[in-house]
Amino acid sequence: MLPCLFKMLFHKECPGCGLQRSVLALLKGDLGGSLHLYWATIPILLLFTFLLLHLRFRFSFGAKVLVWLYCFNGILIMCQFFYKLTHQL
Repeated sequence: MLPCLFKMLFHKECPGCGLQRSVLALLKGDLGGSLHLYWATIPILLLFTFLLLHLRFRFSFGAKVLVWLYCFNGILIMCQFFYKLTHQL
């Protein structure tokens, strides 16, 4: 696992902390554990999958969908970050 520089400097988890562990849990087939570790893992994977498909097939609606997916993922990531800050996980 890559160490988190933010966590080493400030002793608090950054908005991305938990993503590596969540992806590993997902690869092991532990969906519940993956969602518990990082809520936005599956939406981020869906975003990148759609992005690759859009780059390959040039969907006419692709840019709008990507903007909405980016916003949704950003909101999820910030909600989890503030949840971790307030609950001292």
